[in-house]
Amino acid sequence: MPTLQLKISPLQNPSRYHTLASALTELTALHLGKRKEVTAVMIDDVPAARWHIGGRDVCAPTACLEISITQGTNTALEKAAFIAAAFEELERQLGDGRSLAFASYVIVREVPASDWGYGGVTQAQRRVQQIAVADARRAECLPGPVGAR
Repeated sequence: MPTLQLKISPLQNPSRYHTLASALTELTALHLGKRKEVTAVMIDDVPAARWHIGGRDVCAPTACLEISITQGTNTALEKAAFIAAAFEELERQLGDGRSLAFASYVIVREVPASDWGYGGVTQAQRRVQQIAVADARRAECLPGPVGAR
């Protein structure tokens, strides 16, 4: 159930937001194994006059992408692959043939399962529910005690 928050500059054509959200959702599923149907992407435009790098105005397209995932659900290699692929996609879509500003970031934040959720249920509660369902299914398949038939 990842959430992605993308800040971009300069302002973009509105049709680009859907393309960005779709691409980032696909990369999240591909590299981090997350379910598309619960992946949320929010995109904010930041006027170039309000984005500074090294104390200077930004002169190139710039992005900052933060993704929140449940702690411990991905390896360091999976996160690194996502960061590289997401940066490449952002540069492809936002750069229009130019490189993104060097200090454009992709950040993976790991949130404890007890500290977030969707549909009013934390990820920790979801795990407990999944285990209970799996245990019940296993119990249905086990033979009962001798003579209980």
